[in-house]
Amino acid sequence: MSIPTAPTTVPAVVRELAGDDRLTPVWRNQIGGLTFRAEPAAGDKARYIKWGPHDAETSMAAEAERLTWAARYIPVPRVIEQGQDARHEWLVTEALSGQSAVAPRWIADPAVAVAAIGRGLRSLHDALPVDVCPFDWGVESRFANAAGRGIHLPEPLKEAPDADKLVVCHGDACCPNTLIDDVGRCSGHVDFGALGVADRWADIAVASMSTEWNYGPGWEDALIEAYGVEPDRERLAYYRDLWNAT
Repeated sequence: MSIPTAPTTVPAVVRELAGDDRLTPVWRNQIGGLTFRAEPAAGDKARYIKWGPHDAETSMAAEAERLTWAARYIPVPRVIEQGQDARHEWLVTEALSGQSAVAPRWIADPAVAVAAIGRGLRSLHDALPVDVCPFDWGVESRFANAAGRGIHLPEPLKEAPDADKLVVCHGDACCPNTLIDDVGRCSGHVDFGALGVADRWADIAVASMSTEWNYGPGWEDALIEAYGVEPDRERLAYYRDLWNAT
């Protein structure tokens, strides 16, 4: 996953959805999906248009449903439109304030970025109500999802540690999915296709692991400290292995 730097072909449906707005490619994922920022000439707020092939792991329809639910409790992108054809799907949302935690400004200031990600994740977990969440991201659900995609998971992963604390997890808490405002605070999150109830370490493990991909080694425990807990090495190892396997 990366910020596109080479010239990017705009899919026809994205051009149609954007109308006269100026399009800037801002993200390319591992299956060839693209995200564009659509900037109007004046007046209306900017939008983001996600486009890509159908994903066996999750869908943009599922993300739209989760965004609509989560918007009652936390700052998330407002869903404007969602659609699909035989090969591709797309999601149009209203832009939130802030920049991705992997924007060049924050890559150059990892101490501030990592602290914002950790605190922002804790805030998300504290704000979303487990008892009324209709979505599941627990171990059994993830095993079933993997089986449906033909993935055989290693036997040791079937021995999950007991849950420390159930929360509504983001589901893809990697650093790029946290937005940071101009003064270095989390201003919201994006990419909610897998949001659901699970042990909080399922998110913490992935968020802290992803610091090495984006900022280099040495930042994992700083994120966990900013979240407000002591590192739980057993749960960190398990949920990172589960993430990598699925």
